[in-house]
Amino acid sequence: MKFKALSKNGPVRAGRLAASIGVLMALSACEEGANFNLFQKKPAEAEDGVAATSAGGKTVERDVEAPEVFQVTEAGLWDGRPSLGGVWVAHPDVKDPERVIIRNTSNNKFVVGALFRRERENPGPRLQVSSDAAEALGMLAGQPSQLNVTALRREEVAEEPPVEETAALDAPDEVKATALDPVAGAAAAIDAAAAQDTQTAAAAAAAPKPAAKPKPSGLAKPYIQIGIFSVEKNANNTAVAMRQAGMVPTVKKQKLKGKTFWRVLVGPATNSAERAALLKKIKASGFTDAYFVTN
Repeated sequence: MKFKALSKNGPVRAGRLAASIGVLMALSACEEGANFNLFQKKPAEAEDGVAATSAGGKTVERDVEAPEVFQVTEAGLWDGRPSLGGVWVAHPDVKDPERVIIRNTSNNKFVVGALFRRERENPGPRLQVSSDAAEALGMLAGQPSQLNVTALRREEVAEEPPVEETAALDAPDEVKATALDPVAGAAAAIDAAAAQDTQTAAAAAAAPKPAAKPKPSGLAKPYIQIGIFSVEKNANNTAVAMRQAGMVPTVKKQKLKGKTFWRVLVGPATNSAERAALLKKIKASGFTDAYFVTN
């Protein structure tokens, strides 16, 4: 058997040939996968994300009228004196404080407020009305008005997903295909990803840390409601008074039947002793009608 002698430059030429073949294969792969993205999620991962989003649902709370709990339609009276506690009415048949909707049947005005038990029976209408409630209902001092007072209850309902509107895009007149340098494209993508990571880290370092969540409470009603207000300024002033007294108030903006109102709460208390101490402090500040609520 005869063997042909390799030329002096044989190994070099073989290496060059292998490198050329490798480059051609890489370019061919890039052309076949022009839409390939180094940072694109796998199809399985994308499908898992969609499933998680569609499986999870949100619920929202809303107020509904509960006439079986409390409802009266009778004359109410504001005696003309200013009162604390925001919007409220008092009636001798009340057992526990309630959140109610108060309607003035003579002018169709209504407001959301609190309902308390009236301790003393005085001559005249049994419904006693606060100064803020009278203002919201258009009542005059010393003049009775026919009022409808109905208790409210919270219920949870499924939140409907928002409908996303997509704008139609005009098709381009002409699409031009241009060859990309695979090495330069990959390098640019890596550089862009590194820059994005740097910006994200810097933003995270500069962002303020979220406030610590309050400790969970074992109480069924860990909050104390100071009052319900139809004027935001009055609610904020009450919150300032609570803050100056050393408590941490929360002003909650809510809406019912197109009417906006603001609730001022203190809490949550972590135990019954803490809640009792808060209530005592609140009543000492003049808000004697404050009471316990769930949220």
